[in-house]
Amino acid sequence: MNPAERALWFVESHFAQDISLDEVAAVGGVSRYHMTRAFAAATGMSVIAYAKARRLSEAAKKLSHGAPDILTVALEAGYGSHEAFTRAFRDQFGLTPEQLRGGRILDIVQLVEPIAMNDTPPNALKPPRIETGKTLLIAGLSERYTHASSAAIPSQWQQFQPHIGHVPGQIGNVAYGVFYNTDDSGNMDYMTGVEVADFSDLPKTFARLRVPQHLYAVFAHEGHISTIRGTMNAIWNSWLPQSEYEAADAPGFERYDAKFDPHSGLGGFEIWIPVKK
Repeated sequence: MNPAERALWFVESHFAQDISLDEVAAVGGVSRYHMTRAFAAATGMSVIAYAKARRLSEAAKKLSHGAPDILTVALEAGYGSHEAFTRAFRDQFGLTPEQLRGGRILDIVQLVEPIAMNDTPPNALKPPRIETGKTLLIAGLSERYTHASSAAIPSQWQQFQPHIGHVPGQIGNVAYGVFYNTDDSGNMDYMTGVEVADFSDLPKTFARLRVPQHLYAVFAHEGHISTIRGTMNAIWNSWLPQSEYEAADAPGFERYDAKFDPHSGLGGFEIWIPVKK
């Protein structure tokens, strides 16, 4: 079993309890940072968000069947009070436990059922090259994303595309998609940018990021850009756990050179994953 599969087993076996990311990472045999990336690459959700959604989905089923005591359902779902359960339930489904129990119509909420791991099979990977990347000064547009909102990343590229070749101090014609500041919930900052000589003459609306020199495993993504999740799944759940390297908590990036066609999404690009021995 790979790290994501082990995590899914653990969550499904324990989601009624208070699960920590440390516990899940230990079961998966990887670091917290690695587990956050591996689980997201395989499922599209963070570990903690998935555990919470599964816990509340099972509670919703009980309420839709007319459970007489909401507090008992709350306690069984791992919440210490009716109030805490109600807040979490409303955040997840947009209505209160009382409203769902009163209507007894489960179709009005979007439940999260157990994830089948073969929904996003890993792409075939060629062995990466290991390379020490130089320090990069990247300038461009940056946004913070959750797993749910990351589908908007292509529109960020659409906004940045007209700037490529016209950024003050730009070096070369390579574009970068930098992912950094990942937290335990899998949220991250993502910058669409180019390398610049310095930050002095940039537009005020531009973000600035210094990517320090680091050791990277560099993977070639040769298919359409829309299949990148399968490549990430293969990196985090197949190659990295079996390699002699560990994931490093540092910025990583996608590197798009002249071969990549932003209009068609074809041509291929590289994914640089920071690693350490």
